[in-house]
Amino acid sequence: MAPTEILAAQHYESISEMLMPLGLRVELLTGSRRKREREPILAGLASGDVRILIGTHALLEEGVIFNNLGMVIIDEQHRFGVAQRAKLWSKNTVPPHVLVMTATPIPRTLAMTVYGDLDVSVIKQLPPGRKPIQTLLQYDNKRAQLNESLRRQLQMGRQVYIVYPLIEESEKSDMKSLLEGFETVKKTFPEYTVSMVHGKMKPLEKEEQMQRFVRNEAQIMVATTVIEVGVNVPNATVMVIENAERFGLAQLHQLRGRVGRGGEQSYCILMSRYDLAQDTRKRLEIMAETNDGFIIAEADMRLRGPGDMEGTQQSGIAFELHIANLAQDGQILQLARDVAQEVLEKDELLEQPRNYTLRKELNRSYGKKVNWGQIS
Repeated sequence: MAPTEILAAQHYESISEMLMPLGLRVELLTGSRRKREREPILAGLASGDVRILIGTHALLEEGVIFNNLGMVIIDEQHRFGVAQRAKLWSKNTVPPHVLVMTATPIPRTLAMTVYGDLDVSVIKQLPPGRKPIQTLLQYDNKRAQLNESLRRQLQMGRQVYIVYPLIEESEKSDMKSLLEGFETVKKTFPEYTVSMVHGKMKPLEKEEQMQRFVRNEAQIMVATTVIEVGVNVPNATVMVIENAERFGLAQLHQLRGRVGRGGEQSYCILMSRYDLAQDTRKRLEIMAETNDGFIIAEADMRLRGPGDMEGTQQSGIAFELHIANLAQDGQILQLARDVAQEVLEKDELLEQPRNYTLRKELNRSYGKKVNWGQIS
């Protein structure tokens, strides 16, 4: 399950090609699929003829019935709510194995690696041949220098993303709009082709604009965060994020990941006004200092809180620790978790007299019908 049709389609193409020699039936299910296209897919899924189904939120619909769901992989899991992810659990009599993937562990997920029953694997190395992305924080008064830098990259045959927070200018906001920015970019770089993508476009129109950029028929892509995941253009070497102060750390890190996918040196430019609040400036400085998703997630947790371990809130202070600090006390929290695990291995239901107080306190604090804590 992937959060966007673009990403789901990319997974479908690569997995279909990979598994072609095995003769396994792989299908793609998204919201834009017509009824006559969906019916044979759903029938094959129910019969077991479809062995791998790749899709978006469409996989969560009631009519999507699996013959025997054994494995669930959720890509870019930070883009799905806890309850959404839980829906896939109910699509089989026996709960399936689950793998969740993300380049930016959200605070709740980071906290769950301490408290929850997740086995965590970390890929820290860049793929061979790739260089670390250089991230720069620049202010609006450096616009002329930025444009010259972009022109140099374009003259070298590279491509550029420019991301805006909004589609249309809001009377209550001082943010540059995508539409206004699109016109400005076209005037600034008249010798290059500029394409535009945003969430209000029809899927086919959005796909066509994306493919123009993929084929290098357009050298500059002006977009909203719709390109945050699932866009793979190795020739794109610059990501400019306008009004970067309006984005969260996880989102900035995801956007930065759209470049640096080829062998050339890539850059992420965080454009912002100069008069920033202290916390906001710190957030942008963290982005400029590191490419490490875990360091960014820890900083995000310090700024926003870890979310609710037993609920659906994914960030913010949803519970109160009187002494421990999740961002700093990892070792002692791990020790406490190991002790808790040892207690449960000896007395799973806490029925022994020595564990009576534990059981009573757990029931008082966490006596809920749904155990959200089981859901990554």
